[in-house]
Amino acid sequence: MENKWFLSVIQEDFKAGKISTEKAMKLLEKLKIRCDGNHVKYIFKENDRQKSGKITIEEFRAIYRNFAYRKEIVEIFNTYSSRKIMSEENLSEFLKQEQYVEMSKTIASEIIKKYEPIEEVKNQHQMTIEGFIRYMSSNDCLLFKRDCTNVYQDMTHPLNDYFISSSHNTYLISGQLIGPSDLWGYASALVKGCRCLEIDCWDGSQNEPVVYHGHTLTSKILFKTVIQVINKYAFTASDYPVVLSLENHCSPQQQEIMASNLQNILGDTLLSDVLENFPSELPSPEALKFKILVKNKKIGTIEETIERMGSNKHGQIVECEEEEEEFEDDDEDSKDHSNTSFIKYNKEKDVDEKTSLIKHFVSYSRKKKTRKVKIALELSDLVIYTKAEKFKSFHHAQLYQKFNENNSIGEQHARKLSKQKAREFISHTNNFITRIYPKATRTDSSNFLPQEFWNVGCQMVALNFQTPGLPMDLHNGKFLDNGGCGYILKPEILRNPKLNYTPNEFKDYNPITLSIKLISGFQLPPTYRNDPLVLIEIYGIPDDQTKQQTHVVRKNAFTPRWNETFTFTIHAPEMALVRFVAENQATIGSNEFLGQYTLPLLCMDKGYRTIPLFSKTVLLNLLPLLQLDQ
Repeated sequence: MENKWFLSVIQEDFKAGKISTEKAMKLLEKLKIRCDGNHVKYIFKENDRQKSGKITIEEFRAIYRNFAYRKEIVEIFNTYSSRKIMSEENLSEFLKQEQYVEMSKTIASEIIKKYEPIEEVKNQHQMTIEGFIRYMSSNDCLLFKRDCTNVYQDMTHPLNDYFISSSHNTYLISGQLIGPSDLWGYASALVKGCRCLEIDCWDGSQNEPVVYHGHTLTSKILFKTVIQVINKYAFTASDYPVVLSLENHCSPQQQEIMASNLQNILGDTLLSDVLENFPSELPSPEALKFKILVKNKKIGTIEETIERMGSNKHGQIVECEEEEEEFEDDDEDSKDHSNTSFIKYNKEKDVDEKTSLIKHFVSYSRKKKTRKVKIALELSDLVIYTKAEKFKSFHHAQLYQKFNENNSIGEQHARKLSKQKAREFISHTNNFITRIYPKATRTDSSNFLPQEFWNVGCQMVALNFQTPGLPMDLHNGKFLDNGGCGYILKPEILRNPKLNYTPNEFKDYNPITLSIKLISGFQLPPTYRNDPLVLIEIYGIPDDQTKQQTHVVRKNAFTPRWNETFTFTIHAPEMALVRFVAENQATIGSNEFLGQYTLPLLCMDKGYRTIPLFSKTVLLNLLPLLQLDQ
């Protein structure tokens, strides 16, 4: 029956005789079989008996079976089928026993209708191996839970109750000191679901503010074109609010130009007034749908802003004193980018060299200085719920910080606070939005690991989106959740002070055992040696962070089989991310990275599941099969 169907699909393509590699690939796509071009060329060459560069219909059948009939899937099918046919009842039993599916009989009927390609079998409510293969390779069998692909969390909490996808120096697409500033940085971040963008603003020629990394050799782009791009892409991936984090170095005159650009380009999407139901508390993402918020320095209170509504503020400038603190080891917020920022980096390099000679003993002096800052009222009054306020201490914030004031803290200072005052840090992020950004010495746009700051509830952990690697893998994996909308509701342990949670002194209240049987891989990227292995890494609170790995399968990147079971005890599952990494074993040096996939532990579906692996830049057509139980 399968043979008759198979020939009916492909015969027309062989009317003119043999087919080429390119035609074979198109035919596999027509048959809805996922395939990697490099592997197709290799298998094609193996089956081209006459070495003519073209194959017969029988040779194509052999190629098809290589790609479609994976032994491990055939074994599962044979366990639940009878005489090469799986009835609706058989499929229902498989779904119930192996895939943990409720209402399995109804779903079994839907699966047969959707995936069985042979009409006469489908009409009898049955499934062949062809249908089962297509089902097991489909999105219905992905590891990532289908429910998590939609917005399912409660979006009516105040903004500070959410992790928010955040970008650092969004305009840069390369390094921090040399290279282009590009509008693509904003478009790309927004398309990926980023909800907090950074814009460094400086005075430009012809009274047009520009965006670039001040006092460096990065190129400049117009502020107004940045806002135009943001306006175009802001709500492409998510309906929920976008925060524009302004690093404002402009004169009052060009600040007024910025305010005019924001109002004229963004129009009604710009939040420039207090929401009726939120005069003295942060609104929710739901209440702020399709709104863009400005995060910047602000003069006075929200009440004073309301009083000035409708008045002419043109030319009104307020001068205030701002206290700065600098640490020579870059512990404190150096994001002000004064004229010494570039020099400071060089000094820090010198300091690092000297400290290496004295066994890394670090001593630093605190320098206090104040400067006068001029702020245009027109721009200041566009800041409502996201006022930038310098962080001084947790005690100071508890006494004086207002609900709409946010802090930005450098990664090193934040790391010390998280280690020394974790409970106070969590209490702070319970009440105020806190943004963490990379230290100034990351001139290559490298990133820190965001997990340590999520562990203490920091909402905006800003990363350099242009730099692939583990930190961005963790970020992208975390924000796959909740429909990829860029907002993740923080778990209760970070929202309920009564639970007395700290990541380093965590008392088990809901531990789980995670069991993963890694069965096989399929079409891993071919390399010189083809010796693949897989690592399973857990990121979360310190007690949960661990990794395990499979044995190496020699000389088989096409269909490696591991059949290994791994067990993990997870103490804080709501904080945990699971990362699968495929590598090729190297004889000398580090293993070769093949691909990875990261997701929240609680977004993992049970049963036989497939994982789409990502390379550093693209989605690979790789389908490892695993069996998951929790």
